[in-house]
Amino acid sequence: MPSLQTALPPELANNAIRLYRECLRRAKYIGSRKHNTQLLVDMVRQQFKTHKHETDPEKIQKLKDDAARGLINHILYESEQMTGSKFSKTKQPNL
Repeated sequence: MPSLQTALPPELANNAIRLYRECLRRAKYIGSRKHNTQLLVDMVRQQFKTHKHETDPEKIQKLKDDAARGLINHILYESEQMTGSKFSKTKQPNL
């Protein structure tokens, strides 16, 4: 299965620290709008802290993909809010 990180800029996707920082930025942004910034920031920190000693390359890749998926989902959500259209809708074929 191809990595989800290809949807992110390589300088972000290939660097766990940059990925962590971007996740924190998104958590702060979402938290400021929903008035739960500290909770979201703590959740992101906890997830990264829990896995900071991971050495298995496959598991690291999966964790990075999960973080990338969260970022992509938030970007899509924000885009939908701004444009008013859904990106996740699938068109049904005419039968």
